[in-house]
Order: sequence, then structure tokens, then C-alpha cells
Amino acid sequence: MLPHSALRRGRGAARGGRCVGARHAAAARAMSFRRALALAACGLAGGSVLFSAVAVSKQPARGDAEPRPGGSAAAPPAPAAPQGLLLLPPAASCPPGPGWIERPAGSGGFWDSNWDRREPLALINLKKKNEETGEEELSARLEHCRARATRHIFLIRHSQYNLDGRADKDRTLTPLGREQAELTGHRLASLGLKFNQIIHSSMTRATETTEIISKYLPGVKKISTDLLREGAPIEPDPPVSHWKPEAVYYEDGARIEAAFRNFIHRADVKQEEDSYEIFVCHANVIRYIVCRALQFPPEGWLRMSLNNGSITHLVIRPNGRVALRTLGDTGFMPPDKITRT
Repeated sequence: MLPHSALRRGRGAARGGRCVGARHAAAARAMSFRRALALAACGLAGGSVLFSAVAVSKQPARGDAEPRPGGSAAAPPAPAAPQGLLLLPPAASCPPGPGWIERPAGSGGFWDSNWDRREPLALINLKKKNEETGEEELSARLEHCRARATRHIFLIRHSQYNLDGRADKDRTLTPLGREQAELTGHRLASLGLKFNQIIHSSMTRATETTEIISKYLPGVKKISTDLLREGAPIEPDPPVSHWKPEAVYYEDGARIEAAFRNFIHRADVKQEEDSYEIFVCHANVIRYIVCRALQFPPEGWLRMSLNNGSITHLVIRPNGRVALRTLGDTGFMPPDKITRT
């Protein structure tokens, strides 16, 4: 028989071996989980998800399969995914974006510098090339097409209006709505900026809001347009409880997208000084414009909320970069004057 000391050492070694084995198994599971996350991250970084990988519990071994009734053994299982990974079918991956949103090849799903089609290279005909000067002339032409000014876009949501009106002409501002417009106009005037113009929706509530605001900005020209009228720009994601036929999004969406392309872009090459422009319109239109300008998924427009009379400030730099200074600001209003109807 072995001495007691030898037996104790043997048991200790066995326990140590089991601990080491357990640690190795835990490390392997952790590594599998990290690899899963890395694979999923790579798919996202590339602009599309190839497959989704998540940690799962240990898969049963092949020898664990129970025999079928009658004594026959179960059929061998199909080849399993690597331990710790669950591969989902392609249907579980992220759905593609709407087909009408154009993405240049090789953009990688990030920032499209030619989003407004006013990148200098997009404004010249590369086929016309002076054979003698070559690159020098191309450089001069590019410089001639480069914007130099910054555009400041102030998107104002109309004030509170009468929801009981049947027709648009009956949906006039409430007394509180008129107070809100006064506060918004006072706030814009206090900024001390030289506003160039006020472009507003032709709907009654936007027109009335504009008339009140313009009292605080004398001399600033006003332009009415149907493009900025309220509507449903694109089917939201996640979907809303109240259903709308696809034709509504099809018609309204085209018009609101046209408003975005017409009004939201970098400065014209002939513009020498920075501009400050006010757009008085509606919550859906403003939220959609913000998503499109920042190149966020436009289907997310309904995830934002805007108060009546709020100010949203977008900045478009000469190089086409866009920044959001403020979103739905009503900090200049007393709390009892703030509404979202």
C-alpha cells in the first residue's frame, strides 16, 4: 500500500488536473463567444450582415442520442455548427434598405460625399479634356465647381392648431399656437443672424406661423411651396399601429423627397457668403429631412418627436458634410406653453 502522503498528493494532482481542464474549457467557450461577436461585427462593418452568431449552450454529443422505439438507433444528426455558435438562416439577417435610396458602389455603407450630387467631380464633364494642359485644367475646373459658403438651415415646426377643422383652411392656429409662434419669432430674432429667406409650407397652419414669425424678421422675403406640405414620407420602422395604404407613402414620399433634393444641399458655387434660411413646415417633413441629411435610415423618422414651434438647426458645409446643431429646440418656451399636437 502507498503511504497516506502519496495518496494525498495523487488526489491533489487529480483535482488540479480537473481544475485546469475546467479553466481550459471555460476559456474555449469565451473564445468562441468572442469569435461570434467578431464575426457579427465584421458583417455589420461591411454594410450587411452575413449571418448572426450568438452564444448557445453546449450541444448534445452524438452518443447522447436516444434509441428510437423498437430498438433501432436514431439517425446520425446533421453536421452541427461549431460549439458556441448558432448560425441563423439568411432570412434572419437585416433586410435591405429601400431600393430608391441610391448608394454609390464601394461606399461601404458609410458617408456618401456626393449625396446632393454637387461634388465638384459630378459637376464637370470629364470627357471634355484639354490634351495639352491635362491635369492642370482638370484641377482648375474642379476648383471652379467647389462650393465656398456654408448653409444654415432652420427647420421650424408650425405652432399648435385647431384639430377639429375638417378642411385645411379650418385648421387655423389656436390662441396658444399664436403665442408659440410669437416665442419662436422672438427666439430667431435674438440670434442676431442675417436671415436670407423664409420658405414655408402652403398649408394654413404653416402659413399663419410664418406670418407671425416674420414680424420679428422684417425685410426677410417669404416663399410658399406645396413641396413642404405635411404627408407620410416613407413607411416607418418599427411600423405604426394605424395602417396606411402603400399608395399614400408612394405619393407623399415622392413629393417630400423632392422637397429634400430641392432645398437641402450644399451652397451654390456662386454663393460667396454663408446663408441663414428658415423653413416653416411640419413634423413628418422635418424628421424625414433630418434622417436623409444625416444619411440615417429614413424609415426611422417616426422615432423622433418634435414640439410645436420647435427649432431644428442643420449646417451644410462647402465640402458637403452635414451637422445637426439642434433638434426640436423649445427651451426658449415656458413649460406651460409647450405642446406636440
